[in-house]
Amino acid sequence: MLPLFLALSILALLDGAYSVSVHPAAHGRWRPDLRRRIPNGGRSSGLQSRQILEGIVVGVAPANNSTIIPVSFASDRETYYVLAGVGNVSLRLALDTASSDTWMVSSDCGSPACNVPKYPLAFESPTFASVNSNATAFNVSYADSTGAEGFVARESVSFGNLTVPDQAIGLVTSSNVTFTDQVSGVLGLSFPRLSTIASQTVNATPFFATMAQNGQLDYPLFGLSLTRDDSGSLAFGAIDGSVVMNRSLIEWNEVVPFAPFGAESNASSYLQWTIVLEGVSVNGSTVDLQPTYPVQTFNSSLALIDAGTAGIYGPYQDVEQIFSQIPGARLVNDDDGLGQWVVPCDAEVLIAFNFGGREFVLQPTDYLIGPASGNPNLCLSWPQAAPPSSDGIDWQLGSPFLRTVYSIFSFGINTKEPPMVGLYPLANSTTSATPEPISVVSEFFASYSATVGTTLPNFLLPTPTFSTPTYAFNTSVRATPGELVRTGLATSTYVPLLGGAGGTRHRNATALPTITPSPTVVTFVITDTSGHTHTSVSTASQVSVTLGVPAGWKASGARQGRAAAGVGATLGALLCALAWGVL
Repeated sequence: MLPLFLALSILALLDGAYSVSVHPAAHGRWRPDLRRRIPNGGRSSGLQSRQILEGIVVGVAPANNSTIIPVSFASDRETYYVLAGVGNVSLRLALDTASSDTWMVSSDCGSPACNVPKYPLAFESPTFASVNSNATAFNVSYADSTGAEGFVARESVSFGNLTVPDQAIGLVTSSNVTFTDQVSGVLGLSFPRLSTIASQTVNATPFFATMAQNGQLDYPLFGLSLTRDDSGSLAFGAIDGSVVMNRSLIEWNEVVPFAPFGAESNASSYLQWTIVLEGVSVNGSTVDLQPTYPVQTFNSSLALIDAGTAGIYGPYQDVEQIFSQIPGARLVNDDDGLGQWVVPCDAEVLIAFNFGGREFVLQPTDYLIGPASGNPNLCLSWPQAAPPSSDGIDWQLGSPFLRTVYSIFSFGINTKEPPMVGLYPLANSTTSATPEPISVVSEFFASYSATVGTTLPNFLLPTPTFSTPTYAFNTSVRATPGELVRTGLATSTYVPLLGGAGGTRHRNATALPTITPSPTVVTFVITDTSGHTHTSVSTASQVSVTLGVPAGWKASGARQGRAAAGVGATLGALLCALAWGVL
């Protein structure tokens, strides 16, 4: 009985895990295309106990400088968000791997879009520090014509057990970026070169880059699991061991460097989480990809991996080929330059994206948006076609693709290792996949209420044509896929596990640290000393967190929200009693 008792006692001590309860708000829309620490009273025992359990579950040494937090899917079915600690305030921030800055609405914002929990300036947080007396402007804009503006400041920013003090953030005073589910801002996870704040403020590296450059993480990466509910995860410094069962199956892709914009500098550097897309196929038939700038991109098609985008977008010349291989498909809309195709809802078709020579397969329930209400036998489908972009990034793969993989974003190591994107295939992402039966697709549409309120045109639309804009980068500076830009990455004190200079690649990827979420629901079947079997289902208790309001502080008129933080609490007494045969 002793080993069981020890395991149950460890589980009973857990108080470091948490989950976020979703409270749907008014419908909104946020789709950027460019591109908490939960207060726990200072306790440390929960983290220590959690690390012990992780070592037991994963079978590897506990991760000391890593954290894992829940990722929730907003009611707008577009946004994924996490809970952040900003000073003494808890706020929900939308995830975006295509932008770099962290920003949130402040109490000085009176715009209609700012009717969300806010960072309270009146609280005068002891960890807040002004930048240039709050006179350094912050501005951000997105390809859907929305944007926000305010000022740059410094504040402590936390996720799980990781904290960056004096992090430069944007505090917004005016915005037309709309969110649902009481989301208050954006957590940008791209490279510093894309940061508005870093370009105008000294020592203002974005959040994730700061941890990587300071050696604050077990390894300079973050991992992302996106689902259609609240069971996703964001891990900093390690990968989610409950999702990635075999690290040797991760397909690693080197991030592509970009030349400078004009006279920005005289060297190439990393801009976005962009990798080479080697191919696309439809039911095994290859599509002849045609890069918009074949000379500048060395005849490679480039794809941006973007958790902040709710769709999949490609160039017209490629997307048209994809749908030409699906009988009954046709273009039905090209408003704002975006081409929307429909396909028969009963089409048994697989669409696959090839990275690094491996096929990542999308089933109909992955890429179909839903049936048109006026034409219920035809379904709107991803990918949509987009006009040519002057940055040469032809493809943008958002959440429909990312839900089929576990994605890993490794920041790279100065002089040793280039940044990489790792893709771990999930259930549907296998070369041996067969199309889902029509019954599965129909059940999915019914359960997900996926019908799109529209009537399709009863005539054929021609494919629009566009002129190619001037390439945005300095063509006199060479930026070659596969090269190692040696500066601006994580500190060189890290030992490279994924590859390094001199052509050594992926030499020890299975040694990457893993971290496993603490369980929130556990079922135990226990036989006591009398031979009786007891079954127990235990759920971690929930602690309420007020969004936008520091603990113990009240401000009249403050917009508040409620969230929940899971805390392991009363589990031990019952389970230990069962273990010793008391009950």
